[in-house]
Order: sequence, then C-alpha cells, then structure tokens
Amino acid sequence: MTNMESVAGDVACLDAELLQLQELSPLAFKSNPDFGQKLFDQWLSLPEANKLVTSLLNDAKAGPLNVSANSSSSNAATNSLPSLFPAGSAPPLSPRSTSGSPRVMKQRAGPSNLGSPLKIVSEPAKELIPQFYFQNGRPLPNELKEQCLFRINQFFYGHSDGLQIQEFKLVTKEICKLPSFFSTALFRKIDVNNTGLATRDAFVDYWVNGSMLTMDTATQIFSILKQPDLKYLTQEDFKPVLRELLATHPGLEFLQSTPEFQERYAETVIYRIFYYINRSGNGHLSLRELKRGNLIDAMQHADEEEDINKVLRYFSYEHFYVIYCKFWELDTDHDFLIDKENLIRYGNHALTYRIVDRIFSQVPRKFTSKVEGKMGYEDFVYFILSEEDKSSEPSLEYWFKCIDLDGNGVITRNEMQFFYEEQLHRMECMAQEPVLFEDILCQIIDMIGPENQSYITLRDLKGCKLSGSVFNILFNLNKFMAFETRDPFLIRQERENPTLTEWDRFAHREYIRLSMEEDVEDASNGSAEVWDESLEAPF
Repeated sequence: MTNMESVAGDVACLDAELLQLQELSPLAFKSNPDFGQKLFDQWLSLPEANKLVTSLLNDAKAGPLNVSANSSSSNAATNSLPSLFPAGSAPPLSPRSTSGSPRVMKQRAGPSNLGSPLKIVSEPAKELIPQFYFQNGRPLPNELKEQCLFRINQFFYGHSDGLQIQEFKLVTKEICKLPSFFSTALFRKIDVNNTGLATRDAFVDYWVNGSMLTMDTATQIFSILKQPDLKYLTQEDFKPVLRELLATHPGLEFLQSTPEFQERYAETVIYRIFYYINRSGNGHLSLRELKRGNLIDAMQHADEEEDINKVLRYFSYEHFYVIYCKFWELDTDHDFLIDKENLIRYGNHALTYRIVDRIFSQVPRKFTSKVEGKMGYEDFVYFILSEEDKSSEPSLEYWFKCIDLDGNGVITRNEMQFFYEEQLHRMECMAQEPVLFEDILCQIIDMIGPENQSYITLRDLKGCKLSGSVFNILFNLNKFMAFETRDPFLIRQERENPTLTEWDRFAHREYIRLSMEEDVEDASNGSAEVWDESLEAPF
C-alpha cells in the first residue's frame, strides 16, 4: 500500500499539460491510487515512452557532460509524446502566451525532470563607482599641489612676517588668477585679525587647505565677496572691489580728483551688474546667477585693458557718463529724484503718458526711492537700460509687465490697442498719416509669429528678434517713425558690428553728442576751465 501511495504521489507530480490531460489536483490522484498506477503502467508500455526512459537512464550513467549533448534528442522525444486520448476526443487547451503562462513562468527548485543541466549563474562582481561629485571641487593632484606650494614659497620668500596689502596684489593675480582689484577683498579674508599682514601659512590655509584652489573662478569670487552668514551677494559686497578698481585702474585715474563722481561711477556699475545678472530681481545675487552671467569675463577684461571704455560690459566710463548726464538733464531741480513730468521729457518727449503712468505705478519694478511719486537714480538706470536696448531679456520682461494691464501673463489685442490709441492721436496732431490699429495688429502678429494669434506671451517675444520694435510701435513715437523709415546706412552699420548691442550704439552716439555740446559750452564761456556746477551737467 505504501508503494502504491508513492507511485500515486509521483504521478501527481507529472505535468498534466505535457501528457495532454485536463487539470487534475494531487488530491484526486491520492484518493484513487489504482487509477494512478494503471495510468503510469499504460504510459510506460508505450514504445516512445520506453525509448525516452532508456535515453534518460543512459544520460544519467554517462554523467552531466553528455546530458547537454543529448538534450536536443530528449526534447524532440518529449515533443513527440503520444497522447493517451484518441484523436479529436480531448478538449483543446486554452491558448497561452509564452511570457504570460503561470506554468511556464514557474521555476522548479530541483533539477529538470527532462535531464536539462543545472546552469550555475555566478553573481556579477560589484563595480566600484568612483566619486564624481565634490562639494568644494575635485581634489588637486599631489603633483599640482606641490607646484602651487612651490610658487607660493617663492612669493613669500624673504617675508617671514607676511606680505603687506600693496605687495599682495601680485599673489592675487599670479597665484589665484583673479583680477588684481580683488586683492584687498582677498587680503581681508586672510588677515582676519586686521594685522596688516598676510602670512604664508595663513594664505596656504585659506587658499590651498580651504579648497579655494580647486573651485572655479565664479565660486572663488562668490566666496571672497559674500558675507559669511549669507548665501548670496548684495550690492554692498561689490563696493570694495569697485573702490580698488577706481584707485588702481589707469583708465579711471582722472576721477581721483572728484571723489563724488567716483562714487556715482561705482554705483552705476553695480546697478548695471544687478540689472543684467540678478534675473530674480530681488537684490540677492546667487552663485547660479553669477555663473550664468558674463561678469567674470568682464572683470578679467577690465583688469587687462588699460582703456576702460573698451570694456563695454558694465565698466565703460563713457556708458556711465551717458546715463548720469541723461539723468541730470531730466532732474531739473537736482534733488536726485525724477517725477512723471520730468520723465515725459525723455528722448524729446518720445514716450506716451500712458506708459509713463505704468512705470510710476511701479508695475515693472518697485522704486528704491523712499519718496512717493519719485524715481531715484537706480530706478532711472533700470529704465534707461530697458528703453535703449529692448532686445535684452531684462528689457523685454520690464516692458511686458507694463503692457500686461491685468497681469495674467499674456498681452491681448485690447491691451495693445489701449497703448496704441495715444500713439495714433499723436500722429494725427503732428499731421502725419495715421496707421490704423488693425493694420498695426497684423504687422505685429507677422513680426512676432506667436504660438496663439489671439495673444502674445513673453516666450513669444523672447523668441523673436523684432520684439523691441513692437514696444516702440505701442509707446515710443520717435522710434516707431524711425522703424517705419529705416536708414539703410544704419542697417549696414549694425551688420558690420553684430557684437554691439542697441545699448552700445546708443551710448556711443549720445557720448559724442554730449561731449560736443560740452565743447560748445566751454567755447562760449571763453575757457574750458569755466564751469557753473549749478547749471550744467557735472562733467
């Protein structure tokens, strides 16, 4: 009886699909052991089954190496197993996909009943991934570190007590590869006790051991300028650098006799830096913004170029001269504040009252002046840079906020018509042939090519080179007329100098005009030395 039960258990392990049987549970086999025995005997008596058993026994005797060799024949024999049911009497098996059948997916724990060899898969060796992120930069190879220390020893040789601030400038430029006018700021970081000396050990500890050496230039400058408890730069952080630039640059030496204008120049440079680089507009310059901007290249250029006016980005004195004189012309009472009536005179009354109202509503930018209804010098710098170069992203954002009356992020037909109505009225007053808004709207849509022709987004404007002309059409009559009657000579000039921005060209023209006017004033006064500060521009 025990043998019969074991046979029934073995039969229960047979694959019903392989024998072309319907699904039978092991419990059914155990409840009827005679049926299982008869079924096994009948299967064993078949010629094909006899051959299969004999082949399996021979493979087992020969060893595992021969099993694989005969596996194909075994599989063939398996596939040719005779059915126990007469042809056509068995119900068809349900269609099963190879990947989805639970019977196919099921893995047996033991070796295959058909004699397939057990494949031993070794675990893959763990690959050691080298460190690829370093918070303070990749560590310097020992060889380069030794070379740096050797150069440091050369500069500090004979100065056991340390270098004074005047002597430290060469270290800043040659060892740190920073602009020379950063020497004072860097010196203060090393001379924490204000002894007036920077020792060799203190410099090595800060620059080499403090990982400054492995940082990129932008991160180095950011770390030197920022306050220890802050994670951003403010306008105040740039003032020490600008003071040293004014004191040491040969192109700014003439300003040393007029310290009040040195201060105005430094302020203007800082305002321009934050206008272009501080894209968030919160007055907090982040490291990411510093890296994305072109300030580092401009600083290096200013340090290498003796003619400061050739450094068009941020540092040009001629650009400062134009900005300051334009402000001085509008500020009639010289209280360093501008109201609406002052600003409406800008550019020979080029702007409409409606756009000036939007500027003084502080929609594009909050005024820094504390006087209500008054624009300060910093606010004017942002305005003039936006007005004279409408191709820059800060300018497009500035004017987009002005035209977007409801602040919903799109400019609609009605909003454009609101601003153009005043332009149309001014053209009629000047006896010029008016251009209807419907024609202007078609022209604007053709120029911008917005994704949706029912409105214009800031993204549409940033993707078009003619966006600045759209704003001129809406609120600057002089530039609108100039656009309609474009001078071929000016177009050719722009093509010859594609690197110059609209601001660069404007500043150059205005500087020539202002300097000629000053020469005329000097000639009429009979002496170039005569200057009435209360009446004329302060230059």
